[in-house]
Parts: sequence; C-alpha cells; structure tokens
Amino acid sequence: MKQRRRPGDAGQAFPIYITVVAGLLLLAFAYLAVGQAAANRNGAQTAADAAALAAAMDTRDKLSDEWVENVLDPTKWQAIFDGEGVPFDGCGRADQLAAQNDATAFCGAAPGLPPGYTVDVETNKPVGDSIVPGTENMHSQASATAVIEPLCTFEPLGEDADGDVLPELDCKDREWILNPDDLTVLPEPEDLFNVHLADSQANDE
Repeated sequence: MKQRRRPGDAGQAFPIYITVVAGLLLLAFAYLAVGQAAANRNGAQTAADAAALAAAMDTRDKLSDEWVENVLDPTKWQAIFDGEGVPFDGCGRADQLAAQNDATAFCGAAPGLPPGYTVDVETNKPVGDSIVPGTENMHSQASATAVIEPLCTFEPLGEDADGDVLPELDCKDREWILNPDDLTVLPEPEDLFNVHLADSQANDE
C-alpha cells in the first residue's frame, strides 16, 4: 500500500532546505573571497618578478657595455663579470615595470656574488569587498630577487704574454676566440650574463 505524505512533512523539510542552500551560498562566497585574495597575490608576485628582472637586465646591459669598452684590457674582465665597474641604478626600471602591473615597488641592490636586486611590491588595488572582514582595505605584497650571473670564464694571460693576444672566452654555449685586430663580432649581453630569479614570496597585509 502506498504511504501517504503527511501535510506536515513539507513544512518540516523547508527550513532544512533553506539552511542547506544558505550554507552552500556561504561556502561559495568564501571560495570567491579566497579566489580574490589568490588573484591579488598572484598579481603582486608577477609585478615583483617582472620588476626585479627588469632592474637586473638593465644593469646586465651596462656590464656588457663595460666589458666591450674594456675588451682590449683583460685585467679588467673578472671585475666586470663580478658586477663591478658600473652603478647599480636599475631600480628606475623596477619602478616602471611595477607601475605597469598596477603596483608600487620598493627596490634595492642585492650585493654579493652573483649580484642583483631585491624588489618588494604592494598592489595599488586592495583585495576588495567580500564576506571576510577587512579585505576591502587589504593590499597584497610580494618580494622577488633577481641576480646577474656571469656565463663566461677565461684563463688570465701571463705577464710575458703578447699584448696582441686576448684570452679565450669560454661561455656557456660558445667559445670566443677574440682577435684584437677584428672585434666586429663580440658576445651579446645574454652571451655574457644570465639574469634569473633567485627567490620570491607573496602575502596579504
């Protein structure tokens, strides 16, 4: 025999249904808030990475130019490959790249071997309104360090070496035999130095 549904069953189920729907909506909004924060952090990290790399590449190009200017004086090569001889003033490029990613950069040179730059950024826009209190004024922050690593080594010439001979430059992808009388083809900046990220970290504040 088919059991009849009592009139009160529907009334009792309705509050449960409302509670379940409300819980699902709350969960969905919570996931949305987490997604907003994650997107903001990712944006901050992208800005920090790009800014640090831009600063390091700017100085890499200057180091390469310095090497070209002193190519006939091998006694200065090692200092240049160690990051000496040029000002580490690439933070202007870091500021530009951060601004293009809608963030503000705080940049400084990172001494040592290999040298580079550390950049901290803060997003200009907050995470935004959500069910999580305080996110409307929360800005994501991130940090990145980019270093300039030499790709070439060479054997210094002896004191009695002929002044018309230059050391052979052993780089990662090529050996350069340099002729002092014909320097029309020289390594490019990317042949002499590798610029890469050393570390990074993002958070919300």
